[in-house]
Amino acid sequence: MNSATATDTRRAAVLGSPIAHSLSPVLHRAAYAAMGLTGWSYDRFEVSEADLEGFLGGLDASWAGLSLTMPLKRAVIPLLDAISDTAAAVEAVNTVVLDEDGRRTGDNTDIPGMIAALRERGVGKVDHAAVLGAGATASSALAALARICTGPVTAYVRSHVRAEEMRGWGERLGVEVHTADWAEAGHAFDSPLVVATTPAGATDALVPYVPERPGTLFDVLYDPWPTPLAAAWAEQDGSVVGGLDLLVHQAVLQVEQMTGRSPAPLAAMRAAGEEALAGR
Repeated sequence: MNSATATDTRRAAVLGSPIAHSLSPVLHRAAYAAMGLTGWSYDRFEVSEADLEGFLGGLDASWAGLSLTMPLKRAVIPLLDAISDTAAAVEAVNTVVLDEDGRRTGDNTDIPGMIAALRERGVGKVDHAAVLGAGATASSALAALARICTGPVTAYVRSHVRAEEMRGWGERLGVEVHTADWAEAGHAFDSPLVVATTPAGATDALVPYVPERPGTLFDVLYDPWPTPLAAAWAEQDGSVVGGLDLLVHQAVLQVEQMTGRSPAPLAAMRAAGEEALAGR
């Protein structure tokens, strides 16, 4: 792990494709400013799977870490020297710490970030939960639920293939996963915790099914925000955890790993993220 000093000249960045929308530079730069790390910089680079190995090979000793978004979270694994158990569990790396000797270590801060975001809103344990969707974020959600859900998780999906994938992830992660067709997704809202992992617009048709007394909704989107589902949930006085909450909490963990300093300034990072979103 790196140990940052204020005068270090160190670099970090977020990689992915597309990447122009990423809020990561805003959050990490806000952290560096609050921590007095004047020599640190954080950028974004458009990098495809095909370009990733060459990009990594071109990094010098000034580089401290990388944040990874799609489609690189799985593609990077063969290019690393080690990965954490958390990242291995879901075969996805969103954080790479780069030692000055060139060693590359991968981790997944999305999973503990989800748990921290929920804990911040008072959700520590639930006896059952629902997941909307079955993509890469859904597997991370299952990994988080493995730590906080004491009973079954129902995943609402659009195909038999996706259903099999989610049941497979459940077996691997130690979660009792039931699957149901997306046409029945309105029933998800009977759960005390609902995690929506779908793209923008996918849950809009579910708004009429929001109950009078909803539990907690964790909608992983942050732009545009609020989603129609999150807005309807809040109107019924349900608790809403948003994508910015997740983004900030996983970024806090990244900053701490890359700089070797903790705690990272959660409040300053969130304020910077909110300001950036308000300006879009």
